[in-house]
Amino acid sequence: MWSTHQFWVALFEALGVEPRKIVFSSDTSEEQGRQFAKGRGTVDCCYPVKCISGHYGELLARDKHRKIDVLFSPMIYSLPSFMKGHVLDTLACPRVMAAPENIKAGFLKEKDAFADRGIRYVTPLASLGDPPLVPKQLHPALKEIFSELTFEETKNAVRKGFEALEGFNSRARRRGRAILEECAAGNKPCLLVIARPYHMDPGIGHEIEIDLQAYGYPVLWTQYFPTDPDLLEWIFARDLKAGHIRSPFDISDVWPSSYSSNTNETLWGAKVAARVPWIAGVIRLASYECGMDQPTYSPVQQIVERSGTLFFSFQELDSTKPAGSVKIRVETIAHYLQKYAKEIIARKKAAAAPGCPLVGKPVNLQTSAPAPVAAI
Repeated sequence: MWSTHQFWVALFEALGVEPRKIVFSSDTSEEQGRQFAKGRGTVDCCYPVKCISGHYGELLARDKHRKIDVLFSPMIYSLPSFMKGHVLDTLACPRVMAAPENIKAGFLKEKDAFADRGIRYVTPLASLGDPPLVPKQLHPALKEIFSELTFEETKNAVRKGFEALEGFNSRARRRGRAILEECAAGNKPCLLVIARPYHMDPGIGHEIEIDLQAYGYPVLWTQYFPTDPDLLEWIFARDLKAGHIRSPFDISDVWPSSYSSNTNETLWGAKVAARVPWIAGVIRLASYECGMDQPTYSPVQQIVERSGTLFFSFQELDSTKPAGSVKIRVETIAHYLQKYAKEIIARKKAAAAPGCPLVGKPVNLQTSAPAPVAAI
């Protein structure tokens, strides 16, 4: 998964695997893996899950000079989230979690496609939202690959993985803060994307946010929005003072069933967008018939639009990219931003709490220290 890429790379490097020997399938595309994955698909209506078949196919079809020995495809039960401790849980989508076992069936349909190529297929369950549990979950699976691996070595590798993930998240959020500071200094608009991590894949997300950046509008992702205490306390100052919420990460005022990691972050992102003056527009991305996202469509739109912030939705993304339609919609978004952004910023600034920490401070792109990782 895009949100945990850094974790797995650092983990395998800590186990002694050379970086050049760790390979990922390429970005999702309509052509990717089509020849090998033909007839091995799934009836699941979830587009990202169906994409996995093509990714597997691409990796298995590599020539003998680039052949893989292990196809490692973990089942992610829960995700690390900046909202952990402020919500009930941070569970991953159950469809995506079960996808490795679901998709595997297609590659065993006629014969074992993995065994025929001498590839070991490893799919451990991993609760990344509960770091102390992860070494116990991964050790038996990793021993299938590294027969002499000890539990202490597994713990160390997992720790390295979380450190790398936290370091990446910290750098990404630092960059997000710098963008907000630039927008505040120049009184310029930016956009916030509310989506699932897999929409960062250019094939699944259809590069919509890239097309918008071409018009000169900076784009932030909810997953990497800066979480500095001074900024969040200013954003939610009025809500905290009124007692509507207990912390800047509290979403109980709009979403009581806070079990799903991405759903939690989706509702939180909508609340942030409604309160930050320079976020003049929100881009909502969702895949075709996503059952997890559907209950959030109305609440997210209402939260954003009631603040006067522009809201644009792409809620039926699938394998077909209607290039003409996307182009027209992107041009429409750019038009409305150009026409209304100044008015939106002025109105939201007037409603915001005083003492904005983004104003009057130099932009600092230095990498901040990683957040502490839970004991493992």
